[in-house]
Amino acid sequence: MSKNAKIAAGGAAAGLILLIWLPWWTVLLIILGVPAAVYLTLDPAQRRRLRRVSRKELGR
Repeated sequence: MSKNAKIAAGGAAAGLILLIWLPWWTVLLIILGVPAAVYLTLDPAQRRRLRRVSRKELGR
């Protein structure tokens, strides 16, 4: 298993555990809020690099 696959599997497992203990809307806020908060902590150069890499992976 690759490193990214392990991270994805861990995130899915954590999401399922949270869904059992918390209301669904709280889990949704966590799932959407954490990546958004991390993105906002990047400086502008890092954001540009991330967007450029994302576009290349999409085949644009």
